[in-house]
Amino acid sequence: MSASLRTGEGDVVLSARNLLLQFGGIVALNDVSVDVRKDELLAVIGPNGAGKSSLMNCLSGFYRPKVGEITLDGHRVREKATHEVAALGLARTFQGTHIFSGMTVVENLMVGRHLHLRTTLLESFIHFGRSRREEVEHREAVEEIIEFLEIEAIRHTPVGSLGYGLRKRVDLGRALAQDPKILLMDEPMAGMNTEEKEDLARFILDVREAKHIPIVLVEHDMGVVMDLADRIAVLDFGRKIAEGTPKEIQADPAVLKAYLGEGSA
Repeated sequence: MSASLRTGEGDVVLSARNLLLQFGGIVALNDVSVDVRKDELLAVIGPNGAGKSSLMNCLSGFYRPKVGEITLDGHRVREKATHEVAALGLARTFQGTHIFSGMTVVENLMVGRHLHLRTTLLESFIHFGRSRREEVEHREAVEEIIEFLEIEAIRHTPVGSLGYGLRKRVDLGRALAQDPKILLMDEPMAGMNTEEKEDLARFILDVREAKHIPIVLVEHDMGVVMDLADRIAVLDFGRKIAEGTPKEIQADPAVLKAYLGEGSA
């Protein structure tokens, strides 16, 4: 059963209402509204230049829309900085691998725990008492993620020496280390081969189903989208032209027109 049938309006974790984003005379988003509910995966699709990344940047606080409202777990976030949005529980992965190549897998994942650090600079320098206990607690959380993502064998390996698929898995692990309430994934399959895509798709499903973290997924691979998504929102020229289940989206004339052109639709 799709998430849209399992959950109701009271289960909305992230909500965007009537977003308008402009860059000079260019309208990147025009009256776009989306909701993300508990335990669901919402995919956002559309042709190149449709506004998908602009929407993700608005949701994460990187862009501030000119008009509209965004709420995360009941908190209004439109005017908040990116680190403040992250502190409220939003984590994001990017199309590339924005990780520290000279650091090990464990060290990269520990970076994701920085939002939860409570010790002072002096306590960290002395590394005794509360500082040591906190480090042990965060290391335990990181080890759980390492086991979850099946990367035990490379925990002490510098990330720069890993293959692309494993680096993407570490990127996902660092996002999970934030203990997010919602996860945004911007084209996670880009540049992957078929085997790497299958592995990452399995972990994305596990994140939603085992950890109960709702996900917003921007992805060009329609096979992946149709397999993973509970609901799909379709953007075209900055407007949302359709929203529904994968089956509904596949049969929507407006979606076919946007992807295939007037004559093919």
